[in-house]
Amino acid sequence: MAAVTRKEALRRSVARRDEQPRAVPCVASVLAIWHHMAVSRTQTLVQLSDELLAQLDERVAREGRSRSDLIREAVSSYLAGDLEAEIDRRLVDAYTRQPQDDLTGAQPAAVALIAAEPWG
Repeated sequence: MAAVTRKEALRRSVARRDEQPRAVPCVASVLAIWHHMAVSRTQTLVQLSDELLAQLDERVAREGRSRSDLIREAVSSYLAGDLEAEIDRRLVDAYTRQPQDDLTGAQPAAVALIAAEPWG
């Protein structure tokens, strides 16, 4: 069997992607853009249980993606969750230090404004 050139492998990869269009989350779209750009990467060894590896391989087969691609996306999503938690913590801290003005009269005013609307 002849060795497949890098160009041929890329052509096949693109052809496979074109044959199986799928909706992907925003994060995956961003990763897909970066996937084809020259990005410095470091190979990392990760040990997985047999059960986790089986689940990963099922997902790989279902989505037609590589293990590496799915693992990169999962790590990116996990770390983005940390960032969101930090933002939430800072918001709570800010409102604790300087609470929002008293809004006890806001609800009746909002109800009156809505009632005044032609669609209300």
